[in-house]
Amino acid sequence: MRLSAIKSIGEKREKDFARLGVRSVEDLLSLYPRAYLDLTQRSSLKEAYHNDVVLVACEVLRLAPVHYGSAKKTVKAYCSQDGYAFSAIWFNQPYVAQKLKPGSYLFYGRVQNKFGQISLVNPTFEPLDKTKNLQGIVPVYPLSGGLTQKVVRSAVQTALRLQERTSVMPAPLVKKYNFSSLSSALYKIHAPKSLQEIDEAAERIALEEYFVLLSAFQIIKGGKENVRLHKYTFSAADVKEFATRFPFELTDGQKGAVNEIFENLRAPVTMNRLLQGDVGSGKTAVALCGIFMAVKSGYRAAYLSPTEVLAEQNYEVLKKYFPDYTVGYLAGGMTAKEKREMKQKIALGEVDIVCGTHAILQEDVVIPDLSFIVCDEQHRFGVAQRNALAEKGICVDTLVMSATPIPRTLSLIVYGDLDVTTITDKPKARQEIATSIIPQIKYDDMLDYIAKETKAGKQAYFVCPKIEDDDGEGSLISVKELYEELSGRLPYTRFALLHGKLKEKEKTQIMADFKAKKYDCLVSTTVIEVGVDVPNATIMAIYNAERFGLSQLHQLRGRVGRGAEKSYCFLLVGSETPEAKERLTAFKNTTDGFKIAEKDLEMRGGGDFLGTRQSGKMLGEIKNLRYGMQTVLAAKRLCDEAFGGGYDLSDLRVAAMKKYEALKDVILN
Repeated sequence: MRLSAIKSIGEKREKDFARLGVRSVEDLLSLYPRAYLDLTQRSSLKEAYHNDVVLVACEVLRLAPVHYGSAKKTVKAYCSQDGYAFSAIWFNQPYVAQKLKPGSYLFYGRVQNKFGQISLVNPTFEPLDKTKNLQGIVPVYPLSGGLTQKVVRSAVQTALRLQERTSVMPAPLVKKYNFSSLSSALYKIHAPKSLQEIDEAAERIALEEYFVLLSAFQIIKGGKENVRLHKYTFSAADVKEFATRFPFELTDGQKGAVNEIFENLRAPVTMNRLLQGDVGSGKTAVALCGIFMAVKSGYRAAYLSPTEVLAEQNYEVLKKYFPDYTVGYLAGGMTAKEKREMKQKIALGEVDIVCGTHAILQEDVVIPDLSFIVCDEQHRFGVAQRNALAEKGICVDTLVMSATPIPRTLSLIVYGDLDVTTITDKPKARQEIATSIIPQIKYDDMLDYIAKETKAGKQAYFVCPKIEDDDGEGSLISVKELYEELSGRLPYTRFALLHGKLKEKEKTQIMADFKAKKYDCLVSTTVIEVGVDVPNATIMAIYNAERFGLSQLHQLRGRVGRGAEKSYCFLLVGSETPEAKERLTAFKNTTDGFKIAEKDLEMRGGGDFLGTRQSGKMLGEIKNLRYGMQTVLAAKRLCDEAFGGGYDLSDLRVAAMKKYEALKDVILN
């Protein structure tokens, strides 16, 4: 039903609603409130603090003359609450003087306390004996263009009367678990009688939303299952023998992951698996075992990396562990001749394992007998890029990896089309990284300590959130400024500068020189966040640490502690707000990436968690609901039960594919 079915919505308002993603009466039901005004409790101004939002019953004693200045027209009323004097002020609202008379009123507004003088600024008001709007729990909606809260509230209430929304969960499941009706939940979320009703309704709606989204992935995943064409001939003994090539024993988590890949490659359908694990959990070793299973069986494998620095590193690793096979390298930074010759070798079947960047996704790269692909740092790629590599073979087995620990709640959403394996333990030799928040007064001491450590042969990273110093944000030091400052303050320390505006060849060379100990310290942006492995680097200093998400800080901290030496992470803070202190203290107190990820999700929301358009958009429809991990997991269990219980899923399939179509551009890119 079009929005124009609501009389109050004309062409202009229709466009304003469209900016909020609302294009139909049904969409209005999903325009969930971003907040609520609790007008069930009246406040005492004597107990209110500066900037508190309060609802007060009071007496208007008299109005001051209206001041018509050049900028603002000010209305001021002198008021009293049980003998406690205060004033109410309205800026640029002269019409208030016509509506307000001495008498009893309800005021709703923000408290301002200036030198002991209490006032309410631009409060909403109603006569105490004719209260209509300033009562109950009032929803506050997102706005756009010329829309007002009054217009949106009225439109939503009309939509509730015009449009019935029924659950697409199988009726037997709704009855089995005694779920309330979806219609009832929508009424409660938009017109609650109590705060408790909001929580109950939000949980019910979030359960439905997640259930439909996860069902969409279930349908897509089921449709993508390909009957296995590649018959692998490796044995368990072969894989065990290959694992002895590593200079360490695989952890229980790594062994479990290798076993899952082993079973997948023996199964009648192809593998489509996400391998996620904390920094240093040993995902690469697991991936190498998977590649071995393919090449041992006579097939070819491909290893896709997001940057040339990481691709170069993976290329060296592959050559080390596969001396009996030919490993080829293909990246954008190569010369045209080098790329042409490598593509020819690959097409002729002279390369067993192709390692590279996005360059291997190009149409003219032909990989015969490709059966197994590894996609490193999955969050840097979209599904479309992953599929582009898989389509170079037929029914290819796919292993995608992520070193960004993702809470299970989020992985069910972002990676709903994949089976998920999580490595939760770390190699035994890996030491805990000591993390400290460095106040400005201790800054010189930190630099002296780093100079001492680098003189003793250790190496350090200095990380900044920005490259240039001309972005108008003077509170942040840039990586170029820091490089100049540190070079001057520590003249006997060798510094290198690395940032995203350098050419790939330059970045690769700088990292190679740093790893070869030609530099003591690397001053960098977050370009070093992913995958860089320099075991001799034992110190990470992060400037303006409050500007980074916890998960990004965790990735940066993971660049050190990769050898046997004790390592340190120093957090320098530019803003000491209570929220920044809470976040950084939580980060300081644990090195468990999954706990940090849960905290990050809790404090910043799903949209900011990965820093990607993908996660933010996919969680956007339900971001204003108070949903938690248990709700998502409950939706997953319901989804599994629905698809495995022989129920009529016709309505669910329609709703699920409608949601998938709405999000397809986000999911696939």
